[in-house]
Amino acid sequence: MSNPMKGALRCLPAAVPAAGPLPPAAENLSYSMLLPGGAYCAGLARRAVDGLLARHGLAELRDTASLAASELVAAAYRFTPDREMALRVRWQYDALRIVVYDQHPAHREPDDAERCRDRRSRSMWLLAAAVEERGGDWGLAPALTPEGGTKSWALLHR
Repeated sequence: MSNPMKGALRCLPAAVPAAGPLPPAAENLSYSMLLPGGAYCAGLARRAVDGLLARHGLAELRDTASLAASELVAAAYRFTPDREMALRVRWQYDALRIVVYDQHPAHREPDDAERCRDRRSRSMWLLAAAVEERGGDWGLAPALTPEGGTKSWALLHR
């Protein structure tokens, strides 16, 4: 009887020597974390983003990015208190992207959804001022899940 693994073993790539861990740099900044949804999460987000940017060589964005993260998380908490949310911090296409996903339930009526979006947008005046002062952008969009939710984000350039 022939060996059924014989051909499979010939397909394996040669071992690549370990190069060691990559040092932190803007190009490999990509973190996601779940936050439990308490009011204190805004401070956690602020400190996490501050530390990540310092470590990855993006210190010039720390003040605005930390504020943006805490404002995005605070808005998510105001609209979905005590519900888990996700924070994503990523350097991509020469920009820092901070995204928060929350569990705000979908509205059945389009007018209700628009009023809610307007109310949330107005509550984020500090985020808007800080990000726009730095030449960045921010926004809100429905999260594309059956349960609803909101994706809020800030975009900052060096």
